[in-house]
Amino acid sequence: MRNFFTLLCLVLIASACSNKEQNKYPGGQANWKDKEAKIENFDAFHHGKTYLPVYSHIYHVHEHQTFDLTSTVSIRNISLSDTVYILTADYYNTIGENIRQYIQKPIYLKPLETLEIIIEEQDFEGGSGANFVFEWAKTKKKNPPLFEAVMISTYGQQGLSFTTRGVEILE
Repeated sequence: MRNFFTLLCLVLIASACSNKEQNKYPGGQANWKDKEAKIENFDAFHHGKTYLPVYSHIYHVHEHQTFDLTSTVSIRNISLSDTVYILTADYYNTIGENIRQYIQKPIYLKPLETLEIIIEEQDFEGGSGANFVFEWAKTKKKNPPLFEAVMISTYGQQGLSFTTRGVEILE
């Protein structure tokens, strides 16, 4: 049984390495150019902002030992009928500095569509207190988009994962 899992892991790693340049998942960031909104003015739309915590690493044993994490940020349109527009997706580090803007032009998500941002395990720039702020717009006030993150890491035979969920900013 142990040999089966070792072989399975090797096959998965080889497959991931051979597909590294290909984005076979349609929700990945490589396809966002195709998702650019053709709308120039969003003034008539309902607007919102959402805060989403993510973690580049977490501490264990003491403050000098960390688990580095891969984060999958999930942007979900939970409406059955309304398109949602993501106007900004800004990534902040632990001390609140805006370190990356993932959206240059507004993008859209069709009903029930999901898009993702991947923060790789070797990307330490955000730190343990990293977060995103998303600005979004919809024609209807119902069913705001859902923002979640899944953080995962494996070291040897130990693995951990956990999730966070976005909170609407009311300012």
